[in-house]
Amino acid sequence: MVPGSAGYDAGTRQYTINSAGYNIWYTRDEFRYLWKKMSGDVSIAADVSFPNPEGYGDRKAVLVIRQDLDDDSKEIMAALHGAGLIHLAQRPEKGANIKENERIEASHGTAGQNPGTPKRIGIEKHGDFFTLFVSLAGEPMHQVGAPVQLHFEGPFYVGIGFCSHLPATSDTTVLSNVILEDSAGKVR
Repeated sequence: MVPGSAGYDAGTRQYTINSAGYNIWYTRDEFRYLWKKMSGDVSIAADVSFPNPEGYGDRKAVLVIRQDLDDDSKEIMAALHGAGLIHLAQRPEKGANIKENERIEASHGTAGQNPGTPKRIGIEKHGDFFTLFVSLAGEPMHQVGAPVQLHFEGPFYVGIGFCSHLPATSDTTVLSNVILEDSAGKVR
């Protein structure tokens, strides 16, 4: 296993996560995950950037809500890939394949935007419904698609994570301005 690391800089309000891992998909996940145990409604959002512009296009910075910490956990995630794809996906039950619910093709070269500009992603959990929110170029966060229904027993795990999508190669993401609130309607 390739070592990884995570750190937080209070001055810049940035989490830096360095990780390898084959994927966060199919029936199991390999990624570095910083989490908090929570129950009830949740709002989580973060600006995401990739310091290495040459990194693998399928690497994923994620916001994840998981039932447990097993690698095949029931989960829902918002992901920003290195090539710009943003999606909301879920593993509806332990050991099942991940299913994509919403997808936005938002390459890092979006017109009028510097390729290195962070994009902001968020998830709101309201009861058993989860909604994806995005900001592609600094505009206010806006909902993408319809809410997705998935039930979690409390407590569950909520956090940020990263996977290089290359099992033997570490890469890095920076998640900044992270908000994590124990109520719905706080994604901003």
